[in-house]
Amino acid sequence: MNKQELFENIKKKQSFLCVGLDTDIKKIPEHLLKEEDPIFAFNKAIIDATAPYCIAYKPNLAFYESMGVKGWIAFEKTVEYITTNYPDQFIIADAKRGDIGNTSAMYARTFFEELNIDSVTVAPYMGEDSVTPFLTYEGKWVILLALTSNKGSHDFQLTADPEGERLFEKVLRKSQEWANDENMMYVVGATQGRAFEDIRKIVPNHFLLVPGVGAQGGSLEEVCKYGMNSTCGLIVNSSRAIIYADKTENFAVAAGQEAQKVQAEMAEQLKAIL
Repeated sequence: MNKQELFENIKKKQSFLCVGLDTDIKKIPEHLLKEEDPIFAFNKAIIDATAPYCIAYKPNLAFYESMGVKGWIAFEKTVEYITTNYPDQFIIADAKRGDIGNTSAMYARTFFEELNIDSVTVAPYMGEDSVTPFLTYEGKWVILLALTSNKGSHDFQLTADPEGERLFEKVLRKSQEWANDENMMYVVGATQGRAFEDIRKIVPNHFLLVPGVGAQGGSLEEVCKYGMNSTCGLIVNSSRAIIYADKTENFAVAAGQEAQKVQAEMAEQLKAIL
């Protein structure tokens, strides 16, 4: 999916919502544990309920890898289900990979060849040769960690060099030598507030994947005020607030209702550019 196709889908659905599939076997409704594949059964129901209101899904690999082979099978089935039944959805493998070149090449092969996923999150700490293997696939995206929503982001990402350039700003500037806004996005946490202003000075045209709205307390209005550009430029993720909205047999209905609420708020925000 290219940048224009992504924007067209945002306009069509009046939404830039990404539903995070952080599916924890210990948190899903108890009645699903009777299913042959409880994780996939949960994901399938969530996807069917939320697909009209979102433009992307983001399975977090840690939640699947924690279950070994069973979890990986559930992950593969989830990706296949989305691809087959909702081909307009942008799929993000939230894997935060990044290693020496030949290892990154294997990670890229996994997600872009074996699974044919649209994008993968990548950690930039090891530099250019750890990122560029992911950029050799036409039509695929790297989503580079820039400024995250967790408390520990202050430990490194916000530290400045003697010239006053913060580490996340260095990541944004340097990485533009490797790719452009047609195949690279950046992770910027919703809890970072007005830092979006500084980010947009460096990457005005790139899409930003924004976690932290919902359970983590980030403000959608603030993210849009400082982060939205002429092609929206935002994919805002919500995980727990949607997928765990209810733990009864009505969990999927509740998830759909929560996604619809977020979509309605997003439709209002999009009026500024559409």
